[in-house]
Amino acid sequence: MASNVRPKTKNHAPEKTQSTPKRLPPSRRKKQDPAELLAQADKKLKQAEMLLSVSRRCAAMESLEEILKTLVEMTTWELGADRGTLFLNDAATGELYSRVAQGNFSREIRILNTTGVAGAVFSSGEGEIIDDAYHDSRFNRTVDEQTGYRTQTIVCAPVKTVRDEIIGVIQVLNKEDGKFSKEDLNLLEAMTTQASVALQSTQFVERMKKTRAKEMEFLDVVSDVTSELELGTLLAKVMKEATRMLGADRSTLFLNDEKTNELFSRVAMGDGIGEIRLPNSAGIAGAVFTSGETINIPYAYADLRFNPAFDKQTGYFTRSILCVPIVNKDGKCIGVTQVLNRRGGPFSDEDETRLKAFTAQVSIALENAKLFEDVQNMQSYNESMLESMSNGVITTDEEGKIVTCNKAGLKIIGKVPSEVLGIAAEEFFVDENLWLMDKVRKVDETQEAEIIVDGELKFEEEVLSVNVNVLPLINTEGKKLGSLVMIEDISSEKRMKSTMSRYMDPALAEQMMEGGDSDDFLGGKSTEATILFSDIRSFTTLTESLGAQGTVSMLNEYFTIMVDIITREGGMLDKFIGDAIMAAFGIPIAHDDDEDRAVRATIAMITELWDLNKIREARGELAIDHGVGLNTGMIVSGNIGSPKRMDYTMIGDGVNLAARLESACKQYSARILISEFTRAKLKGTYRMRDIDLVVVKGKTEPVGVVEVLDYHNDETYPNLMDNVNYFNEGVKQYRTANWEKAISNFEEALKATPSDKLATTYIERCQHLKEEPPEGEWDGVWVMTSK
Repeated sequence: MASNVRPKTKNHAPEKTQSTPKRLPPSRRKKQDPAELLAQADKKLKQAEMLLSVSRRCAAMESLEEILKTLVEMTTWELGADRGTLFLNDAATGELYSRVAQGNFSREIRILNTTGVAGAVFSSGEGEIIDDAYHDSRFNRTVDEQTGYRTQTIVCAPVKTVRDEIIGVIQVLNKEDGKFSKEDLNLLEAMTTQASVALQSTQFVERMKKTRAKEMEFLDVVSDVTSELELGTLLAKVMKEATRMLGADRSTLFLNDEKTNELFSRVAMGDGIGEIRLPNSAGIAGAVFTSGETINIPYAYADLRFNPAFDKQTGYFTRSILCVPIVNKDGKCIGVTQVLNRRGGPFSDEDETRLKAFTAQVSIALENAKLFEDVQNMQSYNESMLESMSNGVITTDEEGKIVTCNKAGLKIIGKVPSEVLGIAAEEFFVDENLWLMDKVRKVDETQEAEIIVDGELKFEEEVLSVNVNVLPLINTEGKKLGSLVMIEDISSEKRMKSTMSRYMDPALAEQMMEGGDSDDFLGGKSTEATILFSDIRSFTTLTESLGAQGTVSMLNEYFTIMVDIITREGGMLDKFIGDAIMAAFGIPIAHDDDEDRAVRATIAMITELWDLNKIREARGELAIDHGVGLNTGMIVSGNIGSPKRMDYTMIGDGVNLAARLESACKQYSARILISEFTRAKLKGTYRMRDIDLVVVKGKTEPVGVVEVLDYHNDETYPNLMDNVNYFNEGVKQYRTANWEKAISNFEEALKATPSDKLATTYIERCQHLKEEPPEGEWDGVWVMTSK
């Protein structure tokens, strides 16, 4: 049984002191009770059996986690304690960490191996008993404060191997019956000593398994990487695997630019940082590149070769660096791989070895990928030329002379090959076409593509509307080869689009032109659509406060936002009617979710109007409010009017009902009202409540009206779902003429949301109907007497 007493050396005997009792003759010795002797012997026998059980159970387990868990459970049980924790030492970080915790909480806890009670025991190698944890200055209360647990008593012992090497600390808390004794400490040390052999052997086996697994993983990674031929994908994969394999934060591969003698990164892991360039002799990467030797720096800021400028620019903090050269098959250094900030401490010798082996394979893959990239670039160049034959294609060499112009290009510019080829581009694109030459020069300088949409080129007397792409031509080594100009003549399409855009959103016009539906669209057709009407509330009051110019400015600002929302959801603006908007979803292009698009648009119209109002109020201007009505039904659309004046518009009952619903928003204190026909076709889920069954003016059949509330939040409409549930139940009771229950539910809805004016309206309506019951059979239908 191990204890906290240091073992005596062979030549050192214990000194006798005056306090050593003299041995009494047998006749004067106190005789012990046989039962007591028997009990002591039985206790020792049980402890011996328990210690043998510790050895047997630990020896039978294969994993370190099982041994640690079992050891904590057995020690806690034998000592009659509440819970325990076993800390193992992490030599790499100088920390003690728990891998097993018994009790309500089980997670990893890390502390320095020199702090706290556990750190003191680990450092001294001597077990300790603490009767009052909160009166010991070394005790850290943080865990107790976080978990609500109360540590009272502690017994803590070092976990030693048979060679007296301390590999951790075991700590048992809160003896259930009294305080821990010296006997408990001895027992705890004896149990951990019994398990130390199993601990060591299991740790060794696990290390071997991990090493084996790493080697197999390395072979798989190398096999995967070297099979990749696309250079960009290869580099990204290499850096990802290097970062993961070494447990690092990020990594960067620097390649050498022989033209500028600079190292530049093509791939960077972590936050995007763009291209980095530095002299190939500067910094850590430069030192590795020039020397061809690996550099492993545990503390970057302590090394004079480290340049902290990048850290200052990005806010990143570099702690440790491992940088190895990338050498090709000819022994030439072509770049370096730099890995930063290994998790858990500096990079080890094993990390260095693994990264060296990895970069050796990377160099081979890089050479293969470059060759493959050369072939691909040539193939891509030829394919691009062939694919662009439907448009005009003109290419220039690095001196700016036109070297090719395909048949479509010659047709656009109205020239024959002899009038174009061999001529400097700057001499050809002049006067009105000079802007195109400016784009070519810009692409040549930046090596980034330029796209020009709806530009104008003039050849002879003809002005063409064109889309132009200007692309840089470079080889696999980044050398400039010239430029490519691709010209698409869109003159006829633009004329048609311009005509159609007078009636609808330009994007829809373009879509219809592509589908060939423009004639049917303008000629008129009967179709199902969802119609939207919106109208500004208290518009007269606003105009009086704003004046003429202010009113126009306000309407332009308001209409811009509303129209953007409608077109964003695929709707079509029909017209402005004063301060009102009329729009449709489902024409001219139908979608399978036009009703949902319309509802989403109405919700956005409210929320974005509120955002606008914040700006207006900050400017000292009155807020704007509006109501929106939606209905889905059959309408007739087309170019309607006289020969002198025609407008594309929509007519029909479906349009009229949407207008009535918008008007009804005032009566029902609502902002969005939709018909039962729109609701029936919705695919999405929305927060809605039944409002009424109404007969609109001029009709005889009732229509269900529903209010959409999804634009609200907890501040603007507290307890929304409680309100909706009570309100819907109130409407249900109202339609069955159960006035008392209806009033009760509306009152509950009002309690949930005191600002609900409609609940108040229904309470008043129910009280009126209760006092003056309706004649005949009650069907819950309300007749609208106004438009």
